[in-house]
Amino acid sequence: AKGGDHMDLNQRAKHLAETYADAILRLSYTYLKNTHDAQDICQTVFVKLLTEPRDFETPEHERAYVLRMAANACKDILKSPWRKRVCGLEACAQIPAPEAADGSLLEAVEQLPPHYRAVIYLYYYEGYQAAEIGHILGVPTATVHTRLARGRAKLKDLLGGDNYEHSV
Repeated sequence: AKGGDHMDLNQRAKHLAETYADAILRLSYTYLKNTHDAQDICQTVFVKLLTEPRDFETPEHERAYVLRMAANACKDILKSPWRKRVCGLEACAQIPAPEAADGSLLEAVEQLPPHYRAVIYLYYYEGYQAAEIGHILGVPTATVHTRLARGRAKLKDLLGGDNYEHSV
């Protein structure tokens, strides 16, 4: 029976990696702006999911739970006193994410504060509605709407204000 359990664990790990790795890495990068840290978050989330398995009603519930775990792990890192002490040194050695072209939307999104980057990512890239984002991030829906509006306003400024709006 142990061999079967081991195979099930391998299949579960493969399923998690194929289904969620990209989304976890992207969400984590929106918070941390560091590829290495995003990879660590991905591993942390997968280990927890494999060691503490749960049943979900639907794949959508599972996806929301996984993204919430990733967001919470990112918030924990950002609050960490250790990160505050060492992030200046790590900035010199961090592995960069793929470069965005100057003036691009991706570059502008990366300049936003983490709480705006997260809601913009979940809304536009993952397709979640404000209430779902609130559940994933553990904030009220009204806060999500506010962050989306402020994030869009900051993007508009970063991308050239009214000139950008007319060119889209």
